[in-house]
Amino acid sequence: MAESGPVFELHRGGKMAVRSTVPLSSREDLSRAYTPGVAEVCRAIAANGALAREYTWIGHVVAVVTDGSAVLGLGNIGPRAALPVMEGKAVLFKEFGGVDAVPICLDTQDTDEIVATVVALAPSFGGINLEDIAAPRCFEIERRLDDQLDIPVFHDDQHGTAIVVLAALRNAARLLGRDLGELRVVVSGAGAAGSAVSRMLVAGGVADVVMCDSRGVLGPNRTDLSGEKAALAALTNPRRVGGAIADGLRGADVLIGVSGGTIEESAVAGMRPGGAIFALANPTPEVDPSIAARHAAVIATGRSDYPNQINNVLAFPGVFRGALDAGVSRITAAMKLAAADAIASVVAENLAPDSIVPSPLDPRVAPAVAAAVARAARGPVGHD
Repeated sequence: MAESGPVFELHRGGKMAVRSTVPLSSREDLSRAYTPGVAEVCRAIAANGALAREYTWIGHVVAVVTDGSAVLGLGNIGPRAALPVMEGKAVLFKEFGGVDAVPICLDTQDTDEIVATVVALAPSFGGINLEDIAAPRCFEIERRLDDQLDIPVFHDDQHGTAIVVLAALRNAARLLGRDLGELRVVVSGAGAAGSAVSRMLVAGGVADVVMCDSRGVLGPNRTDLSGEKAALAALTNPRRVGGAIADGLRGADVLIGVSGGTIEESAVAGMRPGGAIFALANPTPEVDPSIAARHAAVIATGRSDYPNQINNVLAFPGVFRGALDAGVSRITAAMKLAAADAIASVVAENLAPDSIVPSPLDPRVAPAVAAAVARAARGPVGHD
């Protein structure tokens, strides 16, 4: 029995297609677009590989790659069920950044196979956007692809989220009259998004970040930490806080939820009054906005039906547009920080508690981000 309803009707037949950019209405058109004319271009690229950026699509196309292991809040639903999300990502790339994107859903969750497959596919693309790959494998996959490829690799669940969170926090701090560098920030969730958010906040000038996972604060009392969590514990928590999330939140200015779990109001009540709560889990925020409003002056979620939606579409189209325009081989920390500043600047003159980030539909965002990323790419800082 076929599914029905407006959502299914919108998706019927898929959300994207391929179209030609050249005329094919005459024998001459065919001879130039295909044989024999195309052989001239092939020979030129074989002699000078750099010409592929000028004479093929790779200067404006990325692959959106997933293994279907961590799709939205649905979990490990596999590559076929992930395809509607990857199509959606691709059309957002085109609509907001003018970047063509191809969804690639891999029928493997083996790290070595994923890396080898993407490396083998890479000559067809100008960049790789990794999407909905579960932690901790996503960290190794991105690192190995970054090392092996000469095109930008960007895990959006990590870095797109982190960029938009930093932009929102910059504006929230301004609105609250609190110095960004002096904020006490608690990040609930130590997976892909939590890791990248914490690293981005530290790089952006937040000195006091405390991370929590389901077992409590990543701190000196924890003997169960290894790998990425051990590295995060060493990078964060300068006051060496221990205990449960309620202990971490005591006196905190900001809570950033990227965990999907529920945070009790009794824990939130220990925060410094008049701060900020970014409860970003979808569809159910870690702290219900009505509860958050009792303890914070600025509230953000990941949902479109509340103000201040922290939406990755504010970042990734412009980030890739700028990286492709600059012809870089890597998206650096400096480029990510520039993207966050650009997003924040779009609404900087009209800040309000319900407007610390632009609307995802604001046409100013992607061009501002692309320009900032390209400038950072061409600047004196070229490496992480």
